[in-house]
Amino acid sequence: MNIVILSKGPGNYSTKRLKQEALARGHEVRVINYAKCYVTLEAGNPAIHYKGEEVRDVDVIIPRIASNMTKYGSAMVRQFEMQNVFSTTSSIAIVRSRDKLRSMQLLAKSGVGIPKTVFARETADFEGVLEQVGGAPVIIKVARGTHGNGVVLAETRKAALAVMQAFYVEGVNFLVQEFIQESAGVDIRAFVVNGKVIASMLRQSLDDDFRSNLHQGGEGIPVKLTEEERKIAQKAAKAMGLPICGVDMMRSARGPLVLEVNSSPGFGIEKVTKHDVAGKILDYIEQNAKARRKKDKVGA
Repeated sequence: MNIVILSKGPGNYSTKRLKQEALARGHEVRVINYAKCYVTLEAGNPAIHYKGEEVRDVDVIIPRIASNMTKYGSAMVRQFEMQNVFSTTSSIAIVRSRDKLRSMQLLAKSGVGIPKTVFARETADFEGVLEQVGGAPVIIKVARGTHGNGVVLAETRKAALAVMQAFYVEGVNFLVQEFIQESAGVDIRAFVVNGKVIASMLRQSLDDDFRSNLHQGGEGIPVKLTEEERKIAQKAAKAMGLPICGVDMMRSARGPLVLEVNSSPGFGIEKVTKHDVAGKILDYIEQNAKARRKKDKVGA
């Protein structure tokens, strides 16, 4: 097959592993910087151009869209979809996963356990917001962000009110979440491919940072999921309409709680667990690319 990896970083470990695995299986592979693509729109002829040439005869795209390029990157994915090219992640699912409020709404609707969350923007009822999540300490997040950026731990009522006031003044959408004390600085990343967890690791912050993301200096170690955790990760992936994703969750006194579902997860988990993540993704492509693109059933 003719496979295109949409990535701004051809030297990234994830991109290199996908290309390596695809070439080893005899596929044609190109890495295209989607940020440098442009499209032409006319009735019945959706075209994508890169480096002065039209990108043609593509069977599969593997989107690796950066969070700060969500809008433009998903538009490029949509253009390929208009050509009936198989995509490992749909454009609508990418957009959906990057919106923290939308994600939480869909997870809650599907019965997936999440930390109690309040979404706000211009309300000045900060005391009421705090009360809804059980008071300080609380986690306050910008509605759009990734890799642990835009996330604040407010340990006191006074600190929480100050952060919310700052967001209020700036007109920023934000989420306030209950703080799960028993899981501070620790979470679990489950990597899901084709509806099944193929690898999992526990991420631990190396200092007193409450965030455990590897991008924030966290350390990963292999972990065996409980049956409940496995089912929750798979349910979360399905709720978001993502056949390939990373599900981040924490262990709480009331069971696993999902924090985020990442539509473009890094492959650091492959180094930690020694599981062949790239190979599983290529298995998924080879099994599904010839079929007609499935209709997105999430609907939001």
